[in-house]
Amino acid sequence: MAGPARRAATYDDILALPPHVNGQILFGVLHAHPRPAPKHANASSTVGEVLGPPFRRGRGGPGGWIILDEPELHLGEHVIVPDLAGWRRERMPEMPVDKAYFVLSPDWVCEVLSPSTASLDRGDKLEVYSAFDVKHVWFVDPEARTLEILERDEKGYRVSEVSSGEALVRAAPFDAIEIELGLLWQR
Repeated sequence: MAGPARRAATYDDILALPPHVNGQILFGVLHAHPRPAPKHANASSTVGEVLGPPFRRGRGGPGGWIILDEPELHLGEHVIVPDLAGWRRERMPEMPVDKAYFVLSPDWVCEVLSPSTASLDRGDKLEVYSAFDVKHVWFVDPEARTLEILERDEKGYRVSEVSSGEALVRAAPFDAIEIELGLLWQR
């Protein structure tokens, strides 16, 4: 005998979460996690600090991007909050002002892995990013001190590079500058 049918999570379920909890809905399932730990928050903030001036502001780089921390994405039935996301300005010349979320899929996302979210980031979230044609995904792992760069083609995602430690990297789509990975691990 089958168990009772599970009801699909709704946006009201996210709104009902306590303020210190992040909520996402993937494939009808509510995923709730506490705010990121300091190591995670530091790595995410540092990626944004490194990319912002050259790509968002055009200082020391080509500009042409909107890069945001923890934007809420409504992609079909899914509600996703990546650690960082970026849109090329030719696809999103202006940020929407009439909603608190984005319906246009980003060109790039960065997920900072933690033990409690890594399987979701590498599993269901990556599947949704692929379905909505997100071209570039970065996985930053503060524990392993690695940056894994995935690029999407007609067959799906492929790992184009994995760098670690203190390496200097040029990571697509932001390969116009060199990124010092050691900055992401500093405390």
